[in-house]
Amino acid sequence: MPDAMESILEPDLPIVDPHHHLWDRPTEILKNLPPSDHPFMEIIRQVPRYLLDELLADLKSGHNVRATVYLECGAMYRVGGPEALQPVGEIEFVNGVAAMTASGLYGEVRACAGIVGHADLRMGAAVEEVLQAEIAAAPGRFRGIRHSASYDDDPNVLGPLAGRSPRGMYGDATFREGFRVLGKLGLSFDSWLLEPQLPDLIDLARAFPQTTIVLDHVGTPLGIGAYAGKREERFGVWRDNIRKLAACPNVVVKLGGLAMPFAAFPWSYERRPRSSEELATAWKPYIDVCIDAFGPTRAMFESNYPVDGFTCSYRTLWNALKRTAAGYSAEDKAALFSGTAARVYRLSLG
Repeated sequence: MPDAMESILEPDLPIVDPHHHLWDRPTEILKNLPPSDHPFMEIIRQVPRYLLDELLADLKSGHNVRATVYLECGAMYRVGGPEALQPVGEIEFVNGVAAMTASGLYGEVRACAGIVGHADLRMGAAVEEVLQAEIAAAPGRFRGIRHSASYDDDPNVLGPLAGRSPRGMYGDATFREGFRVLGKLGLSFDSWLLEPQLPDLIDLARAFPQTTIVLDHVGTPLGIGAYAGKREERFGVWRDNIRKLAACPNVVVKLGGLAMPFAAFPWSYERRPRSSEELATAWKPYIDVCIDAFGPTRAMFESNYPVDGFTCSYRTLWNALKRTAAGYSAEDKAALFSGTAARVYRLSLG
């Protein structure tokens, strides 16, 4: 069955999508991108614009999406003023989008009801000025930050994203000084790192048990670059670290991101329609381990859109996730698809 033609499964099941992005990359920016054949570059080249119109088209494609949480992606930073405060521009931009859907003009969905931005925790305690500015830029919506630590010795693993984070950043003393400010302000922390780096997050979570930490994309299993052909071989290592991380009660996990090229499923980024059955079969072993380890009340399904859109449409993606959860109770599904996200990001679905 073609991707766009799949019927919606469980169309009444409420969904809070806790992980999506918005961006606009004009032609001038695309022309200046460094050459790279890494598959992740395709999302940059082929989707230069994903703003409210595109988001609404996906949110209204058939599933009962009630609200969303925006995750930072470096969009709309300020070009002037102190460099440390430039990420505040992203919060201002997204808060405006949230205000648009909060007007009710576009229906009942509340896009960007929660906002996760960025602040450089390597500033140490001085990062509080940035965080306070972000709170002020989106009062009632700003929930925390993401400071990705994705790193690998092989630059071919991350491609255009290589070099953004130094090795072992989560263990750095100054970074942790900045991290401590999150707890002081009642903010959460989203983490994107790669499967071999999970011990770094385990150590961070143990050091800050009072701060809510969200693991993005089930910890990003790898099957490209130096890990080509080794994804299944490393499954046990990944599983053991997921279980150790789940033993930290302050950590929750996002179930998704497996449509990105890093895991090297054969259909990643081929731009071919894929059935939700095929996707669910591939993703289910990872999702089952996470739900078993964390429990439904500490796990939440995510879209990671538009990044995951290179594997399948938004409607097919949520069909696939629903298929992976087919054996769970109605109570568990309510937590996995909306309840956990609403609680962690403090959203009101009324």
